[in-house]
Amino acid sequence: MGDSNTGSKQFLKEFYIPNYILLAEPEVEQVSYVPTCPVLVFINSRSGGQLGGELLKTYRSTLNKNQVFDLGEDAPDKVLHKIYATLEKLKFNGDNIAHEIYNRLRLIVAGGDGTAGWLLGVVSDLKLSQPPPIATVPLGTGNNLPFSFGWGKRNPGTDHQSVKLFLDQVLTAKEIKIDRKVATHFVGGSGTTSAWSTYAKLVCTQGWFWAPLLHPPSRNIAQLARVKIMKRHGQWEDLHIPRSIRSIVCLNLPSFSGGLNPWGTPNKRKTRDRDLTAPFVDDGFLEVVGFKDAWHGLVLYAPKGHGTRLAQAHGIRFEFHKGAADHTYMRIDGEPWKQPLPVDDDTVVVEISHRGQVNMLATKDCKSRSVNDPTTPRSQQDEDDYSSEEESREDWEERRKFGAADTFKIPFEVDIANLS
Repeated sequence: MGDSNTGSKQFLKEFYIPNYILLAEPEVEQVSYVPTCPVLVFINSRSGGQLGGELLKTYRSTLNKNQVFDLGEDAPDKVLHKIYATLEKLKFNGDNIAHEIYNRLRLIVAGGDGTAGWLLGVVSDLKLSQPPPIATVPLGTGNNLPFSFGWGKRNPGTDHQSVKLFLDQVLTAKEIKIDRKVATHFVGGSGTTSAWSTYAKLVCTQGWFWAPLLHPPSRNIAQLARVKIMKRHGQWEDLHIPRSIRSIVCLNLPSFSGGLNPWGTPNKRKTRDRDLTAPFVDDGFLEVVGFKDAWHGLVLYAPKGHGTRLAQAHGIRFEFHKGAADHTYMRIDGEPWKQPLPVDDDTVVVEISHRGQVNMLATKDCKSRSVNDPTTPRSQQDEDDYSSEEESREDWEERRKFGAADTFKIPFEVDIANLS
């Protein structure tokens, strides 16, 4: 028993950050051991029902409680700004422990995709010379970000052993870059001063825009909005959208609705004729996919199934004008809202565009692929060669549990404006 406790304490020392760094204490704590993988942990205690609160307690009792933060009480931008300011000061004064923690620091965030995107955006905005990579704990409903980087899609265990197993994965995880996509919202009109205001500073891993279902099928996306894409930097062009398309999904991950892949992997002919590629998380492009209705979404459950591939682009812009409808629905990283449309000469614009990159941590089960990885399949034929065996029936049954055709429709009795 004693040996077991000693081994556990030694293991946890690899993640420990001393208080004089966390609390900016004037007296430097005497620390002789440099942690291999110092971590800061951010937990949305409101995520996952009671799981968020339970996970917060476990992490605080497992690590130094001062290196674990409740996002409901501590804003991550203020926390990180304070800690990095302390690290910089201590480094300047010749503190080797601070120097090594600065170089080795990793972040853990527990929450839904929106929570994880929030933290990734904060890290990006800090513009650090060596930004810390981030591991994501699946504590939401879709959990597309954790799933894409190999952290799973089920809510985690909250006991000490589960936390230690996760920390062990963080210790051995590899770094992979992901494009940062920022959603902006703009309202302007003739005779007025137009101005951008950021709707949300986040890493937009997926966006979803769809026509109100109460409208007749003739009310398609093309009638509700003028959609433009940026295939070359600084050059916007109109996106042709077939009349049958009633919803558009914009992706920067190989996962939607808890594990579905709407883009798939284009075959060599599509790669050649339409200049389409496999989806990469660090190539600067969004994948834009269209769907006709909920039944069309069922194609994702078939092997190699995918939606209507519309484009790959650095950015996408929806321009809404008066006349087509009084509202539409949108969702960014799991956060839906009812978007009012113009009733006069105003124009409502929602844009998703590229804003640099951030570092993620990925396990051996990572689904995301890098354009810089020479082993990454470039076409469906490459994909077939890359995979040594087909997905089993159990794999598909598992996917059905985490996604459904209902993803593509909103029940009439639900007031989407109140969803969170």
